[in-house]
Amino acid sequence: MTTLALPSTATTSLARGWIELLQFLRDRTAMIFTFAFPAMLLLLFGTIFKDSYNNTGVSASQVYSASMIAYGILTTAFVTMGAGVALDREDGTLKRLHGTPITPTAYVMGKLILVLALSVAETATLILVGLLVFDMPSPDAAHWLTFAWLFLLSTFACTACGIAVSSIVKHARTAGAILNVPVVALNFLSGVFIHPITQLPGWLITVASFFPVKWMSQGFRYVFLPDSLKQYEAAGQWELGRTALVLGAWCVIGLVLCLVTFRWTERDR
Repeated sequence: MTTLALPSTATTSLARGWIELLQFLRDRTAMIFTFAFPAMLLLLFGTIFKDSYNNTGVSASQVYSASMIAYGILTTAFVTMGAGVALDREDGTLKRLHGTPITPTAYVMGKLILVLALSVAETATLILVGLLVFDMPSPDAAHWLTFAWLFLLSTFACTACGIAVSSIVKHARTAGAILNVPVVALNFLSGVFIHPITQLPGWLITVASFFPVKWMSQGFRYVFLPDSLKQYEAAGQWELGRTALVLGAWCVIGLVLCLVTFRWTERDR
């Protein structure tokens, strides 16, 4: 008697990712607000602060165009993932999936596929707004290469942290409020909403340096802005090596936290 082999983790992950995408696309409200809100904020900041940036020939709106990419990834990966896992746990989706061949790895990979797709679309939207509306400089091939690893590390780090934080969300209806508190705070501390970051007290800059958002926004400014703008960073340099190390460390930290905190049901906590 032959036994049927269970599908591989890769196959299950792709199937789960496709389901996640279909579910998201069917929710028009979530789809509109996910993409519209960061772009709306960019248009708002870029319209209000549009003067030349400290006589550099670069407008403040162009600086915001580069910095807000970090905000877009953070909200799309961290908030979407944290709220999504909390909802799946509360409505019993995770409990039902636990009775199927799907593994925690396949479930997380399915969510990651969703987040990657949304982050690509969100980032493309913000870049187009920056290029077409605010005339943000278009980077060369070498800078696009930096953009690629920066985007991947940023997305994975924020996604992993979102899964980990979902374990402290008791009810899905409060997920947005809980998850948006660190998002808003970190964007103010990390030079996304306030730039140059040197306007902040030194101890706040030190605090921001322990978290990924400061390095994400700084990295995207390197990609899209002239080299002369590095003088307005906290260290007066772009610090790409340190950016890669910090984001890589947060990928590892987030992964460890996921393994420690992930539970299929509320009762398992």
